[in-house]
Amino acid sequence: MARSAYCFVALLFAATLSAQTFLPSGFIRGGAARHEGYAVAQLGFDWQATDWLNLHAQGIASHFKDDDQAGVTEAFADVHRGPLRLRAGLFFLPTSRENREDLWSSPYTITLSAVNSWIAEELRPVGAELQWRHGDLITIGGTAFRGNDTAGALLAWRGWQLHNRLATYGDVHPLPPLHAAFAEQRGDGSTAFGRDLDGRLGFAGRVRVATPDRWSVQFAHVDNRGDRELYRGEYAWQTRFNILSGELGSPDRTVLAAEWLGGKSGMGFSPAGFVQMDFYAAYALLSHRRGRNRFSARYDVFATIDRDHSVAEVNTEHGRAWLFAWMFDVTPHWRAGAEFLQVVGTRAERPPLDDRSLSVEVRYALR
Repeated sequence: MARSAYCFVALLFAATLSAQTFLPSGFIRGGAARHEGYAVAQLGFDWQATDWLNLHAQGIASHFKDDDQAGVTEAFADVHRGPLRLRAGLFFLPTSRENREDLWSSPYTITLSAVNSWIAEELRPVGAELQWRHGDLITIGGTAFRGNDTAGALLAWRGWQLHNRLATYGDVHPLPPLHAAFAEQRGDGSTAFGRDLDGRLGFAGRVRVATPDRWSVQFAHVDNRGDRELYRGEYAWQTRFNILSGELGSPDRTVLAAEWLGGKSGMGFSPAGFVQMDFYAAYALLSHRRGRNRFSARYDVFATIDRDHSVAEVNTEHGRAWLFAWMFDVTPHWRAGAEFLQVVGTRAERPPLDDRSLSVEVRYALR
């Protein structure tokens, strides 16, 4: 019998005005137009079935100029016993220092950092996590998962992007034209996460030390244990990386947050065409809340570094971005925001890019 239940609904209406025409391969997703509007609706549901069991599900439907989307972003069950929590299903790893509000949303900016833009579209464990907490001071978690075999394909073949789109289970992301050595890759793109390819379990572990509303430090390691082979038109990428994050201050007043992500990814074995690369991304964000206003600034760096030296292609990329955002709570349910973002960078065999966007949004949330 349910002890309590609630739904959380968020409706987002936003527009992006560009200072220049974005290239389709640009760092800011949703380009090829001087101005563009989009709409997003998210629905979340929590049901506390008993004192020790909670069920959670959330989905999203969106309309963008270049594609429409609808599906499940998270669905899991939590079992609590004292300091232990067992989570099973489809879920985000709790690493983000940005996406701390309901429905994995950010209170600080409209556009996510490069770190969390990549996690939003290409990493979502399908499995189970056991977490142990010692009060609010120490948290240790370990995760076993499947269904994330293609993680790395977007970074290698398309490159980093900054956006605010949450991929759903089974989403397929388009890829740029590939070298003939990778002709066996499915033509419509790469599946973000979904049906497992190689039958191998991936794992993740994390440890967090914190003093609430003062400071926190967290380290996480993720390894999808992909075997690099081809299955049903997609490769099981071998991707492993670390995330180091920290926070100083309180989000309710002034907070300084930062994350660094770095690792390796690769697929294939043939000298005629395989991929091996290093990648990293990091950001620092400063945010101050004053009354109903919130002011935020963020600086990003990101890169992929080609390590295979294959004749098929070069996957080296370097970029940086800076952002300024203002959020205003019109009422307890309505929030308005405005944001300026500039991203500059270079990618091998492409001209240098300089993308700018001015975004405004109106968001309605019902809890």
